[in-house]
Amino acid sequence: MCGYRRSSLDVYGERKIELMQAQKVIPTLRIFDYKKAIEFYIDWLGFTIVWEHTFDDNAPVYMEVEKDGITLHLSEHHGDGTPGTHVFIWCTGLKEYHKELIDKKYKYNRPGLDKAFYGAWCMVVNDPFDNKISFNEKLSEP
Repeated sequence: MCGYRRSSLDVYGERKIELMQAQKVIPTLRIFDYKKAIEFYIDWLGFTIVWEHTFDDNAPVYMEVEKDGITLHLSEHHGDGTPGTHVFIWCTGLKEYHKELIDKKYKYNRPGLDKAFYGAWCMVVNDPFDNKISFNEKLSEP
């Protein structure tokens, strides 16, 4: 619950205030075409649809997708996110995931796997709506 505060006593018997703690952060990415979003996020990246919502058959979709502990919200609603958003993800198993994606021979995206200046392997994918997701794995050697 955001903004929740409770008080308790510290080791010296003085009152301290504990602020809320985030459970999970879920970015919302703007999409413009449901079929293209499915092709990219589900068919190529391997996410699964957790749920999707529309108010009626002619309304924009809002959905949650998930893969290996990563959760994203995808929205066709005007005002939900801005094209060009960049999501940064720390992960493990990146080399294997990169190979899996390259082996799928997706027509519109063949990401590289590069050593980044901040001591990690990095793979950046660009979705059809100009959003970027960078998957990063810390290097085992400095």
